[in-house]
Amino acid sequence: MTTPAETSADDMQPAPWWSEAVFYQIYPRSFADANGDGVGDLRGVQEKLGYLELLGVDALWLSPVMRSPMADHGYDVSDPRDIDPLFGDVDAMDDLIEAAHARQIKVTMDLVPNHTSIEHEWFRAALQASPDSPERDRYIFRDGRGPDGSEPPNNWPSIFGGPAWTRITEPDGRPGQWYLHLFAAEQPDLNWNNPEVFEDLEKTLRFWLDRGVDGFRIDVAHGMAKPEGLPDHDWDTNALLQNADDDPRFNHPSVHDIHRGIRKILNEYPGAMAVGEIWVRDNVRFGEYIRPDELNLGFNFRLAEAEFSAESVREAIENSLAAVEQVGATPTWTLSNHDVDREVTRYGGGVIGLARARAMALVELALPGTTFIYNGAELGLPNVDLPDDALQDPVWERSGHTERGRDGCRVPLPWEGVEPPFGFTTGASTWLPMPEDWSSLTAEAQLEDVTSTLSLYRAALELRELRPEFSGPGVDWYGSPPGCFAFRRGGGLICALNATDAPISLPPGEVLLSSAPLVDGQLPPNAAAWLI
Repeated sequence: MTTPAETSADDMQPAPWWSEAVFYQIYPRSFADANGDGVGDLRGVQEKLGYLELLGVDALWLSPVMRSPMADHGYDVSDPRDIDPLFGDVDAMDDLIEAAHARQIKVTMDLVPNHTSIEHEWFRAALQASPDSPERDRYIFRDGRGPDGSEPPNNWPSIFGGPAWTRITEPDGRPGQWYLHLFAAEQPDLNWNNPEVFEDLEKTLRFWLDRGVDGFRIDVAHGMAKPEGLPDHDWDTNALLQNADDDPRFNHPSVHDIHRGIRKILNEYPGAMAVGEIWVRDNVRFGEYIRPDELNLGFNFRLAEAEFSAESVREAIENSLAAVEQVGATPTWTLSNHDVDREVTRYGGGVIGLARARAMALVELALPGTTFIYNGAELGLPNVDLPDDALQDPVWERSGHTERGRDGCRVPLPWEGVEPPFGFTTGASTWLPMPEDWSSLTAEAQLEDVTSTLSLYRAALELRELRPEFSGPGVDWYGSPPGCFAFRRGGGLICALNATDAPISLPPGEVLLSSAPLVDGQLPPNAAAWLI
């Protein structure tokens, strides 16, 4: 757990609990299955709280568990104030919050304000209503272009591939208007110019906060607001699952009014927080989301995007620190999540990829601010190359089977045993197939091995919690050999990275922890170390 809250030199007020916290992202369908149906659930999460306490995390971030037809695995929400039966019910969520709090672990959950499911009661009502009706105005419906309205209202593509518009059939059977969906067709975008939309979000926020939830991760926090007139755009550089800073679908200035409204509600609940998913490259514009009256935290993905080289990683760190410094906000760090290839695979796979992932774990956990660990990173899991017929990500279908999507980083976690399902479920199969060769990667096997990746994470999190050297904002850089770097925290911690193919000498100091055994006192290739 985190140490007692530090005191800010600026205002002498205790720093908020999340400012140095380690969050653990749980992708619920892949974490632990308590009822044997092959899909993870909330009771499964509760049963593993002892493991999470042993690991040493401060807070959980639950990917979506709200009621959903699962067209996008929960990011298409049909009722934001209920739990989907796939994961349990509201009572199971209440029990999880209570049990986690008893272990001093906070609980945050995903919030999806940009869009709903097509099965949401509002969208069903919109389909039965007439154009220009109040029901349609909760979403973004438009007449089509062309003499018969058969062309989409503009040329926007979906993030998942294909057009961002779908035409409906009117109640009288005629071809009708089109609705906007920046993601899958099953995820219609809400109209945030309609005050009913925020009023409903407020009900959702208070519903969960009143039940003890400690905060929210806001999906597509740079979305929601749309430009007047929905203008066409030049999409020559468009790519699936990405957006540039000039993309009219995202980052409209009026989105900040929405975040100010959310923050006002959170401020009524002591300790409540929100972290936004913000895919904005420009640091000034990124910083606008984490001003004192908006989001508490913003995901900065530069570290997850950096290749394994000292130059790229240092640039990502410096850029991320600069992005928050201008507004006095807290930096955030993550190496992977449910949308990003696992670090072992990104860094080359196999023995080299694992060594680099272990090194980057120490780099990440040495940095000031808030850290997010994706479930399974602590086990050193790689992406899984799944067969075509196992893929479930909507990107696979919408791209015409040209993009395999994100399923490879969402395979269920191995807990124990020597063959699938490795204790994930008592059932015969899992929602995504597990590799046969993961027996050495199970939590059980790694807990018994002091050299394992899990043991490395446990040792690192314990040191981060207990040692006073892990303090102070910003970092100071040492002069280092080419292909390497070293930085120092204000409290005295030194972190060194060797991204070369030869051992290097370490800076002076006592070694607290290294991602690989030292070689004659030197740091081996693809390794990192902590010193004081």
